[in-house]
Amino acid sequence: MTTTTPAAPKTAKTQSTEYFEVGAEIKDAKAPGGAIEQKWSKRKFEAKLVNPSNRRKMTVIIVGTGLAGGAAAASLGEAGYNVQNFCYQDSPRRAHSIAAQGGINAAKNYRNDNDSTFRLFYDTVKGGDYRSRETNVYRLAEVSSNIIDQCVAQGVPFAREYGGLLDNRSFGGVQVQRTFYARGQTGQQLLIGAYQALERQVAAGTVTMHTRHEMLEIIIVGGRARGIITRDMVTGEVESHFADVVVLATGGYGNVFFLSTNAMGCNVTANWRAHRKGAYFGNPCYTQIHPTCIPVHGETQSKLTLMSESLRNDGRIWVPKRAEDCEKDPRQIAEGDRDYYLERIYPAFGNLVPRDIASRQAKNMCDEGRGVGPAVKEFDAEGNERFVRRGVYLDFAEAIGRIGKDGVAARYGNLFDMYAQITGEDPYETGMRIYPAVHYTMGGLWVDYDLSSNVPGLYVTGEANFSDHGANRLGASALMQGLADGYFVLPNTINDYLAGSSKFEKVDETHPAAVEALESVTDRIAKLLAVNGTRTVDSFHKELGNIMWEYCGMYRTEAGLIKAIGLIRKLRESFWKDVKVSGVNEDFNQTLERAGRVVDFMELGELMCVDALHRRESCGGHFRAESQTEDGEALRHDDEYAYVAAWEYTGTAQTPILHKEPLEYEFIELKQRSYK
Repeated sequence: MTTTTPAAPKTAKTQSTEYFEVGAEIKDAKAPGGAIEQKWSKRKFEAKLVNPSNRRKMTVIIVGTGLAGGAAAASLGEAGYNVQNFCYQDSPRRAHSIAAQGGINAAKNYRNDNDSTFRLFYDTVKGGDYRSRETNVYRLAEVSSNIIDQCVAQGVPFAREYGGLLDNRSFGGVQVQRTFYARGQTGQQLLIGAYQALERQVAAGTVTMHTRHEMLEIIIVGGRARGIITRDMVTGEVESHFADVVVLATGGYGNVFFLSTNAMGCNVTANWRAHRKGAYFGNPCYTQIHPTCIPVHGETQSKLTLMSESLRNDGRIWVPKRAEDCEKDPRQIAEGDRDYYLERIYPAFGNLVPRDIASRQAKNMCDEGRGVGPAVKEFDAEGNERFVRRGVYLDFAEAIGRIGKDGVAARYGNLFDMYAQITGEDPYETGMRIYPAVHYTMGGLWVDYDLSSNVPGLYVTGEANFSDHGANRLGASALMQGLADGYFVLPNTINDYLAGSSKFEKVDETHPAAVEALESVTDRIAKLLAVNGTRTVDSFHKELGNIMWEYCGMYRTEAGLIKAIGLIRKLRESFWKDVKVSGVNEDFNQTLERAGRVVDFMELGELMCVDALHRRESCGGHFRAESQTEDGEALRHDDEYAYVAAWEYTGTAQTPILHKEPLEYEFIELKQRSYK
């Protein structure tokens, strides 16, 4: 089994549609055969090693300093490689990993509730609606326990029980307690641990940190990734950087929807520039809709705030049984007049169903007219104005009665404080109002078992790749994947590639590929500054987000997706005629930064809609109205769509090529999900 590379000729086009063409099938050639419990050990033994003295001669570029990037930079620096680490923030501590709240999964079975590596593997594949690769997911479950040991050794202050052992709690989609947590600040504490390890290597001289540098292009030489082009975000200087290998750890692309739980700076540019240079983009339409976010409160809002899924351990989700009660204070609605709909529909899992199911049912309740909170203006598919209440209650009255206010505060106090500061409401006195919002993206650059893209020398880790979560990510698994990739997977697979780097062509600023990449960046910047139109960058981004949320969000139809593709194409055409990018390049210019990111978001948005259009099934967070069971649940079609959709770029306004990687389930039975 082999993977195709961009250096090879274009694959034969065996089928075409109006929106895409179908190319050759691809496979992951790196995962060894045999029992799944032995694959990772076997792969580590088979991989070539690099002599410690030779590592000092090799350079690794890592873009991103979150859990995946920071952990990888620290680990490879400790191993002796020369690491160049880049981030657009002013400090690695500001990476978006810091915003994660609820916890990190690991199969340690501390609660003696029959958890195991295989159960974590099974829950992850099932939670992803059987659209993830078995080999990668089992490895993730296998190394999860090592992550906890590593972080405890770094001093991460995980919550502990009275006896001193690490505490655990539950998350959606599972029936065991395997989530380790540091109150509601788990991401922050884990990132500080990785940051300490990273700064140790900076002090040792093995890692060079480049803050306030944004990657705008990748340098491909002889089919291999050999460097990147960056822009100094303070001075505007465009620079070339070279290495033997490039690692992208740049997070997800949820901000294509404009409103999301992501930090405002999160973007897709690094991944998209690699995609334009030949890297396949896997499953771009798979978007995580998180069920517990503070609802949108106004048309001028630019960001949404997440309330941790951990709240569903003790909070009960409900709406009024009657629409006429929706305007009442929830404390005035009698217990018998409340519909605890998740407990009613899914008695086995209740409020701890997976995120996609909880999100879809919240939307269903609001669509029935039983949503709560202020009515917000929306437009239906025909453009007609309507007002809908988009909120459900997450109520802690029962938990406060059971363990007391102090007990609830000990578990979730900082989350309650954050909610009160944002909404002006006291969640100890009345239920939180929540509603689903765009959160994580399961799609990303396609990678094999080694985390290598189809472009040799380009590795992708964490949320930036597609590999572990299928069509829906289980809660508390993002931190697990980021640290697994950074601390334990990449350091054991990248050696195999670097062992042959002495044979690579020497590259510097004079190489034609480097000159071309640099010129493409400077030309793009000049083009953005030259339009001098009348509309702001943010107005285009917001319009794109409205299109994506309406037609490629929680609920998708064939007609809606076709309409969205047309609207995005018109929007992109309008952007290049009428966008206003003020200022100059040779200065701090946030408008220019955002303009470049929105350009890439518009191209990505179209591909997301094409990907969603071609997949005529409901699967995880991808719910197609044309494919549902009689009781409204998602209906997969494994005979047609049990594959990874890996998209090849063919040019702006050109039809992309779809490469299918069949998903073969040898160790888990492929079946329709049920959480009832």
